[in-house]
Amino acid sequence: MRFSPSLFLCVITSILLLAGCASTPQDRISQNKALYESFPADAQKKISAGQVDIGFTPDMVRLAMGKPHKIYNRADAQGESEVWVFAKAKPQFSFGVGVGGYSGGHGGGSGGGVGVSTTTAPDDGEYMRVVFQGGRVTGVERTSSG
Repeated sequence: MRFSPSLFLCVITSILLLAGCASTPQDRISQNKALYESFPADAQKKISAGQVDIGFTPDMVRLAMGKPHKIYNRADAQGESEVWVFAKAKPQFSFGVGVGGYSGGHGGGSGGGVGVSTTTAPDDGEYMRVVFQGGRVTGVERTSSG
């Protein structure tokens, strides 16, 4: 069986587009409509815009920003806090080729494969940290490029 270059290009393009699709605040809101509607109007407006504010709960932040890439705990003079780190994922590419033979009177065969994933290296693409104390946002740190 022969694999045409145009089909290969089409498959690769589809994989890249799917890997690049990210959840938006509107996607998350539509999947959690009742939760979203239970929040005050000013919070709803910020969540819809993908913004986080002081006093937000973890649910509010998840709807606005999605799942954090990293969570860690911090202790300082104000006490214990939880920090959520948000980072932009970058596509990582891999390519593999395999060759095999078959001699049953029908000729040989070969194959190949391509994999795409979105991953984030530690501290790579970090654009925001959200600090929680007592279940509420007490601080929002943004990078100058974020």
